[in-house]
Amino acid sequence: MVSSNAGQAQKHPYQQSVEDLVAAFATHAHRGLTEDEARARLSRYGRNELASEKPIPKWKKFLAQFQNVLVILLLVATAISAGIWLLERESAWPYEAIAIFAVVLLNAVMGYIQESRAEEAVAALRQMSAAQAKVIRDGKQRSIDAAELVPGDIIVIEEGDTVPADARVIHSAALQTAEAALTGESLPVAKDTLAITEDAELGDRHNMVFSGTHVTFGRGHATVVATAMQTQMGHIAGLLEQAAAEVTPLQKELAHIGKLLGVIVVVIAAIMIATIMIVEHVTGFAAIFDVLILGVALAVAAIPEGLPAVTTAVLSIGVQRMARRHAIVRRLPAVETLGSADVIASDKTGTLTKNEMTVRVVVTASGRVTMGGSGYSPEGEVRQDGNGAPEAISGALRIELERALAVADRANNAVLFERDGRWMVQGDPTEGALIVAARKAGLEAEALDARFKRIGEVPFSSARKLMTTVHTDAHKHEHLLIFTKGAPDLLLGRCSHELVGEETRPLTADRRAAIATANEELAGDALRSIGVAYRSLPVDALSADEVDERIEQDLVFAGLIGMIDPPRPEAGEAVARAETAGIRPIMITGDHPTTAAVIATQLGIIKETRAINGAELEKMTDEALDQAVREVSVYARVSPEHKLRIVQALQRGGAVVAMTGDGVNDAPALKTADIGIAMGITGTDVSREAADMVLADDNFASIVAAVEEGRAIFSNIQKFLRYLLSSNIGEVLTMFFGVVLADIIGLKPEGQTIVLPVLATQLLWINLVTDGAPALALGVDPPGENVMRTPPRPQGEGVITPEMWFGILFVGVIMAVGTLLVLDASLPGGFIEGSGSMRYAQTMAFTTLVLFSVFTVFNARSDEQSAFIGMFTNKWLWGSLLLAILLQAAVVYVPFLQQAFSTVALRWEDWLFCMLVASSVLWLRELSKLVTRIRNPRGATRKAAPISA
Repeated sequence: MVSSNAGQAQKHPYQQSVEDLVAAFATHAHRGLTEDEARARLSRYGRNELASEKPIPKWKKFLAQFQNVLVILLLVATAISAGIWLLERESAWPYEAIAIFAVVLLNAVMGYIQESRAEEAVAALRQMSAAQAKVIRDGKQRSIDAAELVPGDIIVIEEGDTVPADARVIHSAALQTAEAALTGESLPVAKDTLAITEDAELGDRHNMVFSGTHVTFGRGHATVVATAMQTQMGHIAGLLEQAAAEVTPLQKELAHIGKLLGVIVVVIAAIMIATIMIVEHVTGFAAIFDVLILGVALAVAAIPEGLPAVTTAVLSIGVQRMARRHAIVRRLPAVETLGSADVIASDKTGTLTKNEMTVRVVVTASGRVTMGGSGYSPEGEVRQDGNGAPEAISGALRIELERALAVADRANNAVLFERDGRWMVQGDPTEGALIVAARKAGLEAEALDARFKRIGEVPFSSARKLMTTVHTDAHKHEHLLIFTKGAPDLLLGRCSHELVGEETRPLTADRRAAIATANEELAGDALRSIGVAYRSLPVDALSADEVDERIEQDLVFAGLIGMIDPPRPEAGEAVARAETAGIRPIMITGDHPTTAAVIATQLGIIKETRAINGAELEKMTDEALDQAVREVSVYARVSPEHKLRIVQALQRGGAVVAMTGDGVNDAPALKTADIGIAMGITGTDVSREAADMVLADDNFASIVAAVEEGRAIFSNIQKFLRYLLSSNIGEVLTMFFGVVLADIIGLKPEGQTIVLPVLATQLLWINLVTDGAPALALGVDPPGENVMRTPPRPQGEGVITPEMWFGILFVGVIMAVGTLLVLDASLPGGFIEGSGSMRYAQTMAFTTLVLFSVFTVFNARSDEQSAFIGMFTNKWLWGSLLLAILLQAAVVYVPFLQQAFSTVALRWEDWLFCMLVASSVLWLRELSKLVTRIRNPRGATRKAAPISA
């Protein structure tokens, strides 16, 4: 039974009256629990979290690193090599077997560490986007982590929230929830506070709200009766399996490339092995093993073993870097899609503006009042027409001002409070600004609370653009007061009278026109306007079930309130950066068209104050809208449904759209957009669930920063792919032509079946050890100067472009030719006469390949830009190269490693020769890039064309 969580209620919570339930859970309907009691209950009942699957033991995660086919193949090679050593005992230790196994083990350790870091990154991001709950404790409403809720807490829920726990409704203002996840009921369920006497099925418990369901309309208060596994969602938690690890299109493409390379090399290796065994008449177990090890060596050379670990690491590090810039990625494909986004459709309020609304003007029938101050501090001068002292406001204007602000303060769900000397608002910033204005005018919360007790509410909805509350009046017990605020043009249509001093006068056509003109003037000053109105009803004229939008008729218009939400200082620069990057910013807002156009002009989104409003958009056909979205960048007075149409029209025109949203009804547009971006501060739980990305600071500049980071991540992935694949192609060509041309370059001494130019263990060392750190360092390369000066990446373009393949093959050929020349010069015979031993020659070739990889790192940063631009911006890259050279020196000079990797000590002139040959890849690639830039002078920057709206 649900009540077992509290251990006090004898009946099901839905069967108890509100008073009995509150008493049973030892809480208070208005003050809630104390913080001390909440902490005690949290200790007793535990956190409000569903039991998760048992974590996979670390040893299992480590063993999983050995499940790769190539790794298994290498382990088999290790076993064979150890077996041959046991039979022949030609050395004191099975050095080759030990070396292969040690490198495989090191690869497993590196993979395990990278995987662990990626998991930690995901866990950290989950924590950053943890669900929040509004709770009343010690008589004050505040926001806490939903996991900290306890039975007895009084929670506040409203449209767009996800219900954080099972709770009994104790106050409902047209509250409705979507419970399809639990009951299968497709329509929202209306909630009330009435007790249910008989047993009721889940779907019939109209006074309960359940964890995991969504509030679709209205607002209410509820007492938490069950948390964690005691909730209805907890009872069916076994059905809620954790989502499988997400595989992005990029990762799929990389897997495909890996498989393609594997197939090609397997075919080459099979042909070579068969040819050698037939032509050379290979016999004997050791000789056969040497030939088979060639196949392993080719596989090792071709397949970039470190690619999955580096890709995972780069994505996780990049996503964390985006989080530090206030963009929390919820779905990994968004990282890739950001690089292709060419339209950002943004809300205005709070995203392009500061979301610190401040009332500047109140216009009533008798005049105009201006207010000073800024932000949410209730301080600032109140003047008539901007002149005179505050006390000069008197007579009819004073009455109208106080009445208008009293309506705005009462038809309001925000909370104004002071914390650490700073005034803050919990709730909608617009509503907060109205409360601040009322305090500046001398209206105190205590007096208003004492006089006007709220008994009903018709919540704001995006369709009506109005909110209404019903109050008793302690001064006039025989009357109820209806207070309404909302969009002036819609509110005016519900009004029949106007307040003039103490009187109410019929609203004439001339006065309606004058109010509309005043509203336009406010919009022209970039002020957002709110209309306020009221009406009085006999106390017995309205029953509880009649508190709906029908009461929003025959209202008395009290005035217009103009407030400003100034543009964010950084928004204009962000808009300019977006346009330079080939991204078109679009403003979509519910504000007045003139206000929207003025702000958009100030930010540089449009050059002329042109906007389409919702009414015009409603009349447009899809074809007309398709044409309009190509030209118009400001949409005002639009509904969430209009947002969806705008997104679809942009997409039909081939745009890749990033769309912001915060409300419940924004969810369809967020899902339809290529990148749905929810607001982290003002956004609803529903919108955040539908989004691919959440803005922790609701700031447009953070979207542009996220695009920059997304482009940088993709660019870095291309950099380390150039690097790894170039090295691998170079190794494959070295192995292939080294065996094919063995006689010509003096690689085939008498008495041996086959000699490899570079040993399999040495290739393993290059791929898994010396190449790994530089590849990872390329993955965290800082964004280049041109990353936001180029147009978006074409949608569907592969991660490896034809230009990249040319560069990879070009570098691979240079590496192979250079390595084989060094090998030839180190051996007797061949094109270049040498005098070294086979082991010396292989050490020289091995070292040359490593140094080729070192120089290739600089080439890999771009297919067009010189390697010397920004050469010293990545300290990790230089550190990784130093590490690679030190590791190679260890293999060449440490006796045990010499035995394991069949190397000999080199002289300093040997190193110099290897380095001079290896540096050729840098100079020759620079020459090819110069040719590319000469042939295509704009290709290096691919500067985006200016965008006009």
